[in-house]
Amino acid sequence: MLFRLLFPLSDRHIIFNVFQYISFRAAGAMVTALLLTFLVGPPVIRWLKTQGWGQVVRLDGPSSHFHKAGTPTMGGLIIVTTVLISTLLWARLDNPYVVIVAAATAWFAAIGFMDDYLKIVRHEPRGLVVKYKLVWQMAAGLTLGVFLLLFPLSGRPPTHTMLPFFKDYYVVFWAPLYPLFVALVVTGSSNGVNLADGLDGLAAGLSGIAALTFGLFAYVIGRVDTSAYLGTFYLPGAGELGVFCAAITGAAIGFLWFNAPPADVFMGDTGALALGGAMGVTAVLLKSEFLLVLVGGVFVAEAVSVLLQTGWFKFTRWRTGTGRRLFKMAPLHHHFEKSGWPETRVVVRFYILAILCSLVSLATLKIR
Repeated sequence: MLFRLLFPLSDRHIIFNVFQYISFRAAGAMVTALLLTFLVGPPVIRWLKTQGWGQVVRLDGPSSHFHKAGTPTMGGLIIVTTVLISTLLWARLDNPYVVIVAAATAWFAAIGFMDDYLKIVRHEPRGLVVKYKLVWQMAAGLTLGVFLLLFPLSGRPPTHTMLPFFKDYYVVFWAPLYPLFVALVVTGSSNGVNLADGLDGLAAGLSGIAALTFGLFAYVIGRVDTSAYLGTFYLPGAGELGVFCAAITGAAIGFLWFNAPPADVFMGDTGALALGGAMGVTAVLLKSEFLLVLVGGVFVAEAVSVLLQTGWFKFTRWRTGTGRRLFKMAPLHHHFEKSGWPETRVVVRFYILAILCSLVSLATLKIR
C-alpha cells in the first residue's frame, strides 16, 4: 500500500525513491510488526482474560507446567493480525506471491482458531478432530498445487523444485502428483510448528529465525543478479516474500515480549498453524521445499519424535502386548524436560540449534 501511495512521489522528492527497494520495505515491515505487537498485545491479552480463554494443561505432562493452567491462549491472533497489517502496508499488493501467502496464512489461522475455540470455549478436549483438521490443511495445499499448475507464477515450470547444495540438479515432479506433494509440505510444516508450541517462547522464537532465513532466500531468488551468481532459480517477483517473512520475524520477536518465560499469553493453534502454514507456502512458492527440512530442522525433529514415539509404541504393543516408548515424552522438548532440563535451558538450546540450521541453510547458497 505504501509503495503504491508514496513511490510515485519520487518524482517530487528523491527520499520517496527508497520505497522501490525490497530491503527498505522489509525493514519497515519488521519494525511495524514489532511495534504493532507491542500496541495490540496488552488489550488482546486483557480481552482473552476477560473471556476466560485459558490454557488447558495435560495432566501427564511435566509437573512444572501445572501452574500454566488458565494462562490466556489464542494469542496467535496478535501475530496474525500484525503480520497481515504490516504486509498490507509494506508489500506490493499487486504481487501474486504476497496475495497467495497472505491468504494461506489467514486460512491456517482460521483452522487453528476453530481448534482453539472448540477446546477452550466449547470445552471439547479434542478440539477440532484430527482428521478434519488434516482435511482442511490438505485442501489448502491441494488448492495451492493445482493453482500453481494452472497459473504458473514464473517462466520456471511449477513442477520444478531446487535441491540444496546442487546448482545444476533439481527435482521434476509428475504434474498429477505435484498438488499432493505441495499438500504434504504445507500440512507437515503447519503441524511441525504446532508440535513445537509447548514451551514458553519456543515456537515464536524458532518461527522468527526460520522466517528471517526464508526472507533472505526470497531476496536472493527474486533478483536476477544474485540468483545467477549463486546458482538458484530466478523467480521474478518472489523477492516480495522477503517483506512478508520480515513481518513474521518482527511479529514473532514482539510476541516474545509477552510469551517469554513465564508467559503472559500462549499463541495456541491459531498462531502455530498460521506460522507453520505460512512457512510451508513460502517454501513452495520459492521452489525450496527440500530446503524447508534444513531451515526448520528443529521443527522436523519435533515432528519426527512424535512419529517415532507413536510408531514404536504401537509396534511394541503389537509384538509384546505392552507398548514401550523411545522418549520419556514426545514432542522432543518434553523429553528433555522430563530428563531434568529447566524449561528456559531447553528453549535457549533449541534456539541455538535453529540458528545453526539457519546458517547451514544459508551456506547452501555457496556450497553448490
